[in-house]
Amino acid sequence: MRGQRIRDAARSTFWRLDLTTRCRPPTFSRSLSYQGAPIDVHPEVEDALASGRPVVALESTIITHGMPYPASLEMAQSVEDIIRSTGSTPATIGLIEGRVKIGLQPRELERLASRSADPVKLSRRDIAPAIALKRDGGTTCSSTLIFAALAGIKVFATGGLGGVHRGGENTMDVSADLHELTRCPVGLVSAGVKSILDIGRTLEYLETLGVPVVSYAESDDFPAFYTRKSGFKSPWGTDDPETAARILYTQKQLGMSNGVLFAVPIPAMYEAAGTTLQEAVETAVQESEETGVSKSGKEVTPWLLKRVGELTCGKSLESNIALVQNTALVGGRIAAKYAKISKENGNGQNVRMKHVPGPASGGVVQELSSLHKASVIVVGCAAVDVTSQAQAGTRFDHKTTCLGKVSVSLGGVARNIAEAAHRVMSGATKEGTATLLVAPVGDDAFGSLITDLTESLGMRTDGLVSVQGQRSSVCNLLLDAQGDLQSGVADMDLAQAWNADQILPILKDHHPRLLGLDGNTSSETLTTLVTESLKMGFQSEFFEPTSVLKSTRIFPAVAANLGKSDRSVVSFVSPNLIELAQMYQDARTTYDLMSHDHWWTVIDNFGLGSQFRMDLEQLARMAVSDTAPDLGTLSFMVDQGVVQMAVNLLPFFQHLVIKCGKFGVVVAMRLNKAEASIWAMERSNPRSRYITAHSQSSDEIVVVQHFPPLQVAQDARLNTTGAGDSLVGALLAVLAQNPKAFDSPVTLTKALDIAQQAAFLTLHSPYAVSPSLSSLHPNTIT
Repeated sequence: MRGQRIRDAARSTFWRLDLTTRCRPPTFSRSLSYQGAPIDVHPEVEDALASGRPVVALESTIITHGMPYPASLEMAQSVEDIIRSTGSTPATIGLIEGRVKIGLQPRELERLASRSADPVKLSRRDIAPAIALKRDGGTTCSSTLIFAALAGIKVFATGGLGGVHRGGENTMDVSADLHELTRCPVGLVSAGVKSILDIGRTLEYLETLGVPVVSYAESDDFPAFYTRKSGFKSPWGTDDPETAARILYTQKQLGMSNGVLFAVPIPAMYEAAGTTLQEAVETAVQESEETGVSKSGKEVTPWLLKRVGELTCGKSLESNIALVQNTALVGGRIAAKYAKISKENGNGQNVRMKHVPGPASGGVVQELSSLHKASVIVVGCAAVDVTSQAQAGTRFDHKTTCLGKVSVSLGGVARNIAEAAHRVMSGATKEGTATLLVAPVGDDAFGSLITDLTESLGMRTDGLVSVQGQRSSVCNLLLDAQGDLQSGVADMDLAQAWNADQILPILKDHHPRLLGLDGNTSSETLTTLVTESLKMGFQSEFFEPTSVLKSTRIFPAVAANLGKSDRSVVSFVSPNLIELAQMYQDARTTYDLMSHDHWWTVIDNFGLGSQFRMDLEQLARMAVSDTAPDLGTLSFMVDQGVVQMAVNLLPFFQHLVIKCGKFGVVVAMRLNKAEASIWAMERSNPRSRYITAHSQSSDEIVVVQHFPPLQVAQDARLNTTGAGDSLVGALLAVLAQNPKAFDSPVTLTKALDIAQQAAFLTLHSPYAVSPSLSSLHPNTIT
């Protein structure tokens, strides 16, 4: 009972303090999470919805039943890319093993396209049975409308809408799509209705149902799928995405619950083939009536589309793909304008959607963790961040409370790194439980909050150790109206009080490939963990310095193990420029590590001479970025002694990933010729931003490479809280997939590209770690 009271208190604290969250009415996704509905929202979609950014829903029946494989997969991927090109986020909706997916991972998209699990076609009537029977399924227009509306997605792009079938006045064969448009406040963007249907009666029925029909074209002609004109007119027309968005927004303002049909004609270049295709449609319809297929219910449409493809020798597929891509482009533009209008009127979506427990998250995480060993373990701090931001005009010298906004989120360097690694790895593989955060939590409400919210992210919680009688780590920040830090209190004693005896059993049980460590951990604990890691033969250790003061806590571990083998003591370290300078200074003076015989041996083996210095001088003359000349040159690498300090630290750390802020990232590393044979053949290439040194007396190779920063818009509102942590977490995910990612120029560049993208996504996200990291693909690095 006491544990339950703590959890209740934690939830109460969270909802009371998170004043920046605008909650959607309970008829939408929050109520689904309370009911335990089997719905998983893709992190990229969730992040976009929470931030009020545009999202476009996509159906999946066209993938599972409408096109042959692999054309179906290629079409789906191209449509998602087109939507992203408009600044919108795609949300392909489907059913996987009885769980509704609002946004599909790449492997899920391929699963549906390949039809490996015999997916069913899902209309409204099929949803509950298919879920109960744990089936895969492709959503039709009707079911996609339902889930789009539940998620709060305002635009849905598809190929063709269902409607009244030919002879429907006698058979009463009318698609459920039409009725769903009366119940779901979503703008459906399509190439009209499928040309195999009775277009005239469909339009009459939509009028009866009260659904607005708008031709998205220069004329009011209603399109006929393969052709730009059907012979019928729409009551309304526009070719402007902002006007279309305002139609949707006006309906929202009026509280209207119906949707809108935007009919987009096929691109003009396909018009010529339309007549031929329509003739094939008429033939296929006649054959379906003669063979009785026309009476087979929901199987009629897939059969007709397949038959039209056969009659046209595949030409209909080309037109089909073109019209879907075109509606996706239009849908993305409308969604972008809708989001802009909504924000301008002060009611952007801005909803934090709660993850619904599923196979890789929530309620069964503990069960999964007992079956799978973690390949990546991150040890350090998990904390609660309480951020208070005062309203404009507030003065902080009155010693009183002020009005503003208060929000609560998870933080802590190790926790951020673990979440980033988890998101990147789970987005590309089935290893949703491959990352384990090992951190202490207090015996208090904040400790329960950390556990609950970690679980809700789909992360494992079996590494969160409750320490009796201790307070959880909490950081309370006070910001001014511009977001600049004014003051704060950090209660972080718990991470220091934690000892290695509570961590080692977890490491020995899992024996991970990668061990991540943050600087919040005490020097004594770090020393024990590094020493045991070396004994147990872990693939790599990765130290994140955390701050200038904490950056040197790793050196007692280095001193205790220096010279025991030829390798560097720690595999990876990721300082920023200030931390690098502090680490170099303390290694040389406070810890006197640079007088050690092993240090001298390694430095001598590098054989660095005049050629390396000349190569470095050439590299220093290169621009920081070819697209941002105002950032200057790489001279800082020489003027600030960045390369000199990094090389002097290589006997202790094999790879230094130096975060240089707006100047990008510098990697300095020592490699063995036998293990890094590709680098062994490379010579310095300053124009490609790397230089190498090959020892004549040993197998040592030294590599220094610069990676330009990704460009950030000058007026962008940035959140720097977890950008560096996201970069480190993404690198851990990359190394878990490919341990030799740093051993060739090509794979190193790919690895750093993913890491920098992770940092970039978090910079533009309101969260400490952007949910969009799940869209990155570390398994492509080979």
